[in-house]
Amino acid sequence: MKRILVISPSGEVYDHDNVRWYNYKDVQGSIGHYHNIGDAFVFDSSLKLLNYDRLDALEIAKPNMADIDRINAEYDYVFLRGSNYIHSEMNWEKAIEVLKKLRIPVIAWGIGAQAPVKGKLELSEQTKTVLRLMADSTTSIGVRGAYSAQVLWDLGIKNVRIVGCPTAFRRNNPDLEIKLPPLDTIKTAGITVRREVSRTYARNVERYLTFHRDMVKEMASRFDVVLMAQGEVEEKKMVFGTPAQREEAFATLKANAWVGQWYLDETMEKLHRERLFYSDVVADYEDLVQQKDMVLGYRLHGNLMALANGTPSIYFTYDSRTVEFAETYQIPSYDVFSDKTFSLEEYWDQSLFDKFNRAYRFMYREMRQFLVENGADTKMVDVMRKPVKEQLKAA
Repeated sequence: MKRILVISPSGEVYDHDNVRWYNYKDVQGSIGHYHNIGDAFVFDSSLKLLNYDRLDALEIAKPNMADIDRINAEYDYVFLRGSNYIHSEMNWEKAIEVLKKLRIPVIAWGIGAQAPVKGKLELSEQTKTVLRLMADSTTSIGVRGAYSAQVLWDLGIKNVRIVGCPTAFRRNNPDLEIKLPPLDTIKTAGITVRREVSRTYARNVERYLTFHRDMVKEMASRFDVVLMAQGEVEEKKMVFGTPAQREEAFATLKANAWVGQWYLDETMEKLHRERLFYSDVVADYEDLVQQKDMVLGYRLHGNLMALANGTPSIYFTYDSRTVEFAETYQIPSYDVFSDKTFSLEEYWDQSLFDKFNRAYRFMYREMRQFLVENGADTKMVDVMRKPVKEQLKAA
């Protein structure tokens, strides 16, 4: 039997490789809790690329150290779900104590660094130690892009492979390509929204929010749109809450100095009342993007979910994470802080998406090689050995 472990699972697993939030039917139980469903996208996508018989979570908050010998004997490896771990505020809890006792590979899979707007990225000794322990346990450590790779290189960690994010490959199609239909045939659009913002990572909050607002309104004037939220408390209350909770959510946002002034005007409120989507089930987002002619916006994983399903997507970049994703996959992207006016027509260009198509194929091979060289039994097909049609039939 293939037995594996995951650090930071971000949801409950059902039907072997599908993920949803814990107790997802108990809406009121978690309506006041912020959890980014994008993290569940990554977890769900990771499982879809692996062959395994049993999956368990490796506890690093309150570990049972007496259990480590059994883990070493019974499990093949543990993976760290890709996320934004490499930043100044990261708390690894008891991870160092656990990792020092493990004798199985600890695969860091698509992890990333977050750069502040001002100054140099400062990492704690705890974070540096955790990264080195993971790197020492495997052939390579997988990061989402060039910036994250450089951060590790500067720490003396040289066995780095840029792999992007598992979400891009969740359909396990090495031959995926985005082909643009004529823009005048586009009727429906998903807009991935993110009104939460920090001055630490976005250098101009007013520009971030006002551009966000104006972009949403422009797209809504041209297309049948759905606004795709990913877990903020107020947005969850708008979708799932009681009438009182719904009005409380709008009142909270209107009272916020930034949101009330620069984001939630009358038109945006109407769109949030009528067109907002949220779910605690990853598969619901996949179903949604498959029904849209295009998806664009601020969310890393919401946009990537669309691309993975062959739906054209355009990124709006505003921090080092979004820039890094767009660069890794060569995704058409617009810098929110640019002086240049955004024009959808300018980005609806097949030559731009052909850059993504080429980068996707390269990154697919890199992701598979990363898993293979670290001993993970992967469903990803070897595009270097067989014709694609043959590989897909076998898979």
